[in-house]
Amino acid sequence: MSRIGRLPVQVPAGVTVTIADDNTVTVKGPKGELSQKVNKDIKVEQVGAEVIVSRPSDSKPHRSMHGLYRALINNMVTGVTKGFEKGLEIQGVGWRVTDWNKNQLTINVGYSHPVVVDAPEGITFDVDKSNVKLKVMGIDKQQVGAVAADIRAIRKPEPYHGKGIRYEGEYVRHKEGKAGKK
Repeated sequence: MSRIGRLPVQVPAGVTVTIADDNTVTVKGPKGELSQKVNKDIKVEQVGAEVIVSRPSDSKPHRSMHGLYRALINNMVTGVTKGFEKGLEIQGVGWRVTDWNKNQLTINVGYSHPVVVDAPEGITFDVDKSNVKLKVMGIDKQQVGAVAADIRAIRKPEPYHGKGIRYEGEYVRHKEGKAGKK
């Protein structure tokens, strides 16, 4: 049995979970609403304040989907109650990020022009006063991670000087530069 799949998903007060006939799970909470289509072989049922995910057999595809859909449902419940955030840091002399409003970032990271990033629906940005730290926030964990990865891809951290956009707490291994003449 899947260690993750067999755990029930706890549904807190204020959150409603509905399971449609076509196996679509919809979660509504104080921060918003998310839905996920679940494979027809996987059985999802709500028992009291818990959502239980079960599989019909021990075949390889059923085992792999069991834990996946339980984790996705758990992420939806967490997202509509607490939300998700991903932190990014900019390192480089004169490099900064500014948010004129919560839906648009202007990033200056050594290019001849500033890079403007518009927030997709459901995503907000929060920039620290130092203009080198920012947070990507939203209720969909997958979308928050994808937007943060897109921002990081604008200027990945390079290994020689460590300049670039990196995740909060990310370690970038530094390489030694070219050896000089003797």
